[in-house]
Amino acid sequence: MSAGDRPVQRVPVFMFGWPGRGSFNASAAAAVDRLRAPLEAVGIAIEPCWRQAFDVPERIAAIEAVLAAGPPPLVVVHGGQGDAPVAHLAPLYPAVRFAVTQGSVTGANVASYEVRQEESAFLAGVLAARATRTGTVAHLSGERVRPGLLGRAAFVAGVQAEAPGMPVLTAFCGHQHEPALARRWAGAMFDAGADILFTMLDGGRPGAIDACRAHGTALIGNVEDWTLREPEVCIASAIADSGWGVARAVDDWRAGRFPAGGHVRVGLAEPSVVRLVLAPRLQAVHGAAIAARVSALCSGLADGLYALPQDYNGVEFELPQAC
Repeated sequence: MSAGDRPVQRVPVFMFGWPGRGSFNASAAAAVDRLRAPLEAVGIAIEPCWRQAFDVPERIAAIEAVLAAGPPPLVVVHGGQGDAPVAHLAPLYPAVRFAVTQGSVTGANVASYEVRQEESAFLAGVLAARATRTGTVAHLSGERVRPGLLGRAAFVAGVQAEAPGMPVLTAFCGHQHEPALARRWAGAMFDAGADILFTMLDGGRPGAIDACRAHGTALIGNVEDWTLREPEVCIASAIADSGWGVARAVDDWRAGRFPAGGHVRVGLAEPSVVRLVLAPRLQAVHGAAIAARVSALCSGLADGLYALPQDYNGVEFELPQAC
């Protein structure tokens, strides 16, 4: 039987948001694009499933609609937002393998794949503490999913490791993909004294970037290299290529080693996936000292010398009424 005669197996990859917005979903979309041709050659159709579903019932309904049309052998759900929907659906479809990227759910037919973005977030905190001029830095994320909570806790820990007692303004604005909302929150943080903002947003990040431009402040990006995309604003980026989880899940399934019940992680030990990138202008200002500090911390994190916190229990920034 030739490749063209093989029955086609579908592998849907769910991404909650819109194409072309944000780096977190873009990393998964890029992985799908890389996989498409080699999978088609062996009779597998990997399908990007973009859904504008922003609560658990909507996400369950979006995934189940595809399952009802004919259960595929593997379903990949991108983001910790997939934990609750997959926990609900997996027992109902025991013949389907479910992979969640940046999640924590596991089960008899479920595996989670996690890029430890908290490790690069810790380095971002160290950098923010070194680079601030006002002595106050900030963090802004969207939904309170586990990867975002871990990243926030690690960022704050990095700030405190470098400058104990330094104020950190931190908040979750409630939505990953609303630029206007992110702009209001970021602007309020800058008005409160922060001059460096670490963003863990997706489609909403352009709003935070606009606020940086308006206030003459700096951004630390995440997931991809924002120093290339926004060189005038972004001084560094906490790289965490979450598309790795999509590719690894497909590879494991094809190889017959799908780790059902398992949790597969990758961190700074794989710098092609997780690392901190500094903008050239930042390197020019701070010289070799900051590069040496970051390099030493990278080695320590990769070797397990630092235990990153699992949560942040401090005060959260509140949006002023006037905003």
